[in-house]
Amino acid sequence: MRVLVADDHPIVRSGIVALLGMAPGIEVVGEAADGAAAVQLARDLTPDVVLMDLRMPVLSGSAATAAILADEPRIRVLVLTTYETDDAILEAIEAGAGGYLLKAAPQDEIIAGVRSVAAGQTVLAPSIATKLVDRMRGGGPAAIPALSGRELEVLRLVAAGRSNPEIARALFIGEATVKTHLQHVFEKLGVSDRTRAVTRAMELRLI
Repeated sequence: MRVLVADDHPIVRSGIVALLGMAPGIEVVGEAADGAAAVQLARDLTPDVVLMDLRMPVLSGSAATAAILADEPRIRVLVLTTYETDDAILEAIEAGAGGYLLKAAPQDEIIAGVRSVAAGQTVLAPSIATKLVDRMRGGGPAAIPALSGRELEVLRLVAAGRSNPEIARALFIGEATVKTHLQHVFEKLGVSDRTRAVTRAMELRLI
């Protein structure tokens, strides 16, 4: 089983690599210190599993997860983080993560989680599962919002990692128009930033 480890803290990353290195049948094939590097290494190495932290520079773990799975849906992503807020959990799940564990989990649980996610199973820390159940009980499914053709074009370019100036040049429109389209997208999807817009759109299969 080939694993890519993505974590911006060198000591934590080294500890995870050492832990996985002791597990029979698991090979760490790469290490990434930020989300963008994780996406590129996943493309280059095509690991079976990416062990992904959420709070990372350049590109968040959730955004990196969405980008990796858009490139190669076969790869499985297991989030391993210290964050368990509702928003962090939902961002990761919406991005397509196959599991969500906390770094405080026992070592055996982390190794078992990697194996389970690689086998196609969903792995959730007990506290995370409880939060998701509570969130689901809070309301029913919402209607899928309708985005205009131009809004979808802008959102696809955002998903591809383009900045507002790059989007403006690609679509031959002004930056102010790009910002207006994005604001409409945020309102329709009920999100407040670009990452959540992309992950939400992917969840709804809009892009």
